[in-house]
Amino acid sequence: ARTKDIDEVFDTLESDLRLVVAEFARNRVFVHAGVVGWKGHAILIPGRSYSGKSTLVSELVKAGATYYSDEFAVLDARGRVHPFRKPLEIREEGQFKQTRVSIDELGGRAGTKPLPVGLVLVSQYKKGIRWRPRRLSPGEGVLALLANTVSARRSPEKALAALEQAVSKAQILKGSRGEASQLSEAIIGHLEEKKRDRP
Repeated sequence: ARTKDIDEVFDTLESDLRLVVAEFARNRVFVHAGVVGWKGHAILIPGRSYSGKSTLVSELVKAGATYYSDEFAVLDARGRVHPFRKPLEIREEGQFKQTRVSIDELGGRAGTKPLPVGLVLVSQYKKGIRWRPRRLSPGEGVLALLANTVSARRSPEKALAALEQAVSKAQILKGSRGEASQLSEAIIGHLEEKKRDRP
């Protein structure tokens, strides 16, 4: 990194260190994803930078979800998601620079225990669009997560095993999404409706 701003140097170093940990972790698989907990299950929102996952995570936390991460879903061999706690990094629309926001500022709480995956949202923000998702198969869900898995090339067998466990009992939805505040309400409403439909 070349800059006259020392904060930018440390931000770049911190980001690179996290990526190295994600790639070389022995007992965990790191997936680029936002993660929140909702009533004992994790909601995974895979996506790279600029996909809008941090904004959606913040809206879900404001709506009562438990914060796990806005950068990585950290999976163990059983497919459970562990916390990767750090301040959220929110970008204003059209801006490159991020603003760090703590969970306390959002009025939320951070998760501490590993959770099984209940829902995977494969989506990307598109301004003004209405969310009309379609359901994916577990195999399609694994491929969507694999595309965002840091160690996919270095340790493909380990990554695939963890991802298969993660989606084995999860619902996987795909579709472009609009404003995060509206989508967070739709997601929670969908989960609550699904819970009521269970025998």
